[in-house]
Amino acid sequence: MMLLKLCSPTTPWFRNLLSLLALVALLTGCEKPDHLQAIKSAGVLKVVTRNGPTTYYEDRHGPTGFEYELAELFAERLGVRLEIQTEASLDMLLDAVERGRVDIGAAGLTVTPERLGRVLFAPPYLDAETLVLVREDHPPALSPADLIGLRLQVLAHSSHAEELRALQNEHPTLHWIESEDVETTDLLDALDEGTIDATVIDSNEYIANRAFYPRLRVAFRIGEPAKLAWAVSQRESSAALLKELEGFFSELRDDGRLAQLVERHYSHSEANSLIDSTAFTERTTTILPRYIDHIQRTADEFGLDWRLLAAISYQESHWNPRAMSFTGVRGFMMLTLPTAKAMGVTNREDAVQSLRGGARYFVRTHQKIPGRIAEPDRTWFALAAYNVGLGHLEDARKLALHLGKDPDKWADVKEVLPLLSRRQWYSKTRHGYARGSEPVRFVQNIRHYYNLLSWGDVAKQRTPPATITEQYLPEGFDVTLNAL
Repeated sequence: MMLLKLCSPTTPWFRNLLSLLALVALLTGCEKPDHLQAIKSAGVLKVVTRNGPTTYYEDRHGPTGFEYELAELFAERLGVRLEIQTEASLDMLLDAVERGRVDIGAAGLTVTPERLGRVLFAPPYLDAETLVLVREDHPPALSPADLIGLRLQVLAHSSHAEELRALQNEHPTLHWIESEDVETTDLLDALDEGTIDATVIDSNEYIANRAFYPRLRVAFRIGEPAKLAWAVSQRESSAALLKELEGFFSELRDDGRLAQLVERHYSHSEANSLIDSTAFTERTTTILPRYIDHIQRTADEFGLDWRLLAAISYQESHWNPRAMSFTGVRGFMMLTLPTAKAMGVTNREDAVQSLRGGARYFVRTHQKIPGRIAEPDRTWFALAAYNVGLGHLEDARKLALHLGKDPDKWADVKEVLPLLSRRQWYSKTRHGYARGSEPVRFVQNIRHYYNLLSWGDVAKQRTPPATITEQYLPEGFDVTLNAL
């Protein structure tokens, strides 16, 4: 089942598109300054995109996203600095490209006839299908006719709206809502919550988000596979830029880097696993004994409860010193290369070095949490920041205050963090989009593992049966400055 694949440069569609683009660029470029040379002379590549999980966003390690990483590689190829801009709607994004306010629009844009009237497209880099999504408890929808009478919502000015207008010729009573002020994740949230009955998205966005919406399913596909490509202005002389982009994507495809980026961002989901108490308990007897001395010594060195450090390391790597994620973090504490260097770690796969680096990083993060926040909430905030970054945590705390909640209470802020994935909220923040549900699950999992370890200690000294109650970190949680 094809949901997403690299766009082949050998297809007739691809060759015809290149010929058309080259002809248009040649016809429009005779009297205009060369766009590529202008970029090199300015020393900056201006790229407009969308703030979201498949394009560009900030995580705890800094800017990331499929389109962002592609743009970084192209800027590096040109030897210029990358400047990212974001727009709130597809129409505003295309307008920025059309009017030449930016050099490239890189936002998972589908090549459509309507858009070809506004912008030029570089060679496509991905094929994606157009999917109709419904909730799994919804009556089967197998064809466009089944959408009649449903609450159907899509992004305004999207290729999906174009697809629906084409379907309306055959189904005149088909109706839908086009929304300007939402993102794909907002539509998925609305569908998951039951406030709409169906939506239409590209398969790449579905793949990137499906782990967060297990109750949603694909009803059927619309039309032929879409071509995703970067957009450039028709107002500029873009023949040389389009040729450069053709070579860029060809090289990425040939050397495997494009496939690696697709695998990294689409073949996995950054969702924390559901808590599996049985597996965790088993590993406390089979794996933890190999590392418990190292964990306890490191915890003592940095003034931490060893059970907290053990819980963090289990959440990160399941106590596997050779663990590695698709984003490149690795080791017992899953450190990025920059974080490892900053924390003095020379070998991320050395369990002791990784433990010390992760402990030092957590302690520093903990110290940046406002001192007025009491334990154990201060530790929960530190764990959330450890996962999603201090910037996004502060955004959530400010939103909590705006919503009349207590920004110093974890119980309130954990209700707000998931809002960072919704445009109406993250558009008001400094650091923009974040998978806000992840730090909530991250903290929840670690608290659960911590409680299991605590209960294990208690059980050794008490006569069963006993009641398992939620436990917290000791009030005397101590983070020593001299450990840094």
